[in-house]
Amino acid sequence: MGLQCGIVGLPNVGKSTLFNCLSNAKAQAANFPFCTIEPNVGVITVPDERLSVLEKLVKPERVVPTTVEIVDIAGLVKGASKGEGLGNQFLGNIRETDAILHVLRCFDDPNVVHVDGQINPVRDKETIDYELILKDLESVEKKMQRTEKMAKTGSDKDAKKCFEVLAVYKTHLESGQAARSAPVTEEDKKYIADIHLLTAKPVMYVCNVDEASVLTGNKHVDAVREAVKNEQAEIIMITAAMEAEIASLESYEDRQSFLKDIGLDEPGVNKLIKSAYRLLNLYTYFTAGVKEVRAWTITRNMTAPQAAGVIHTDFEKGFIRAEVIAYDDFVKYGSESGCRDNGKLRVEGKEYVVADGDVMHFRFNV
Repeated sequence: MGLQCGIVGLPNVGKSTLFNCLSNAKAQAANFPFCTIEPNVGVITVPDERLSVLEKLVKPERVVPTTVEIVDIAGLVKGASKGEGLGNQFLGNIRETDAILHVLRCFDDPNVVHVDGQINPVRDKETIDYELILKDLESVEKKMQRTEKMAKTGSDKDAKKCFEVLAVYKTHLESGQAARSAPVTEEDKKYIADIHLLTAKPVMYVCNVDEASVLTGNKHVDAVREAVKNEQAEIIMITAAMEAEIASLESYEDRQSFLKDIGLDEPGVNKLIKSAYRLLNLYTYFTAGVKEVRAWTITRNMTAPQAAGVIHTDFEKGFIRAEVIAYDDFVKYGSESGCRDNGKLRVEGKEYVVADGDVMHFRFNV
């Protein structure tokens, strides 16, 4: 679907190491490919145990997982909003993404120099937030200038409402708060859709910790949790250096043995990819036949015709009905025929909202 998560962070926080681990994600998800669209964009397989279960039941000729795009964005420095460092490139790249993975350094290591001299992830977060907020404030003020005249004359009621909403965002941003927490309704957010505010994007904080802290966290992670408690943002802990070591192991058995030794049930990058998928507000449905078992990506609340259109536009145009089996029912009865015999295969129409994990077959006519 082309939705992207952008990895952001200050220099030397482990951002590039993490991206390189993600680029080797195929090592933790069977032999599904990783490919590069551009030097800093990767298409990453989304680990999904349900796909492996369906493969065992259906025994298809091939299995195709779903993916998510991860963008490695240039490190930001103070003054980026004014073009310092790679500021313009950074802000331009992040504007094109749909969600943000904000990597914070939460480990002490004298051999890895911090750009500001000491470890303080909350300060690092605030540095990036400040630059993004300044850029958003600039965008809001420019739109207010374009809208103000029409709003004052009263000739355009929509312009008046737009100006009022922009004023709310301006006040909120000037107080140092991200646009995503501005007190506006979902309906009113349409007035800022065209300016793609950077701090309106959903965010997940990735705390890069030392190996000893990957299960329990540490004082730096605790400080981050306290700092973001009102943001409704997810926090995930990962040890980028250790993930690089896991990714370098050639066999699945070696990786599982390594994970067991350190008390993890799966690599941290797997959890990160799954979290990124949720952050983008995505669901997965499956098609399952002897030729192919495949995972398809949709956004939440998509209807059956829209989900069919993800396979091919003709499927949506000529949609007749969808035959739907809940994933748990498919597993319980072992096959499509088993579900049919037990009354678990449903026929749904155009209004059906697809649930995560649905196993579907579409009927269409073009």
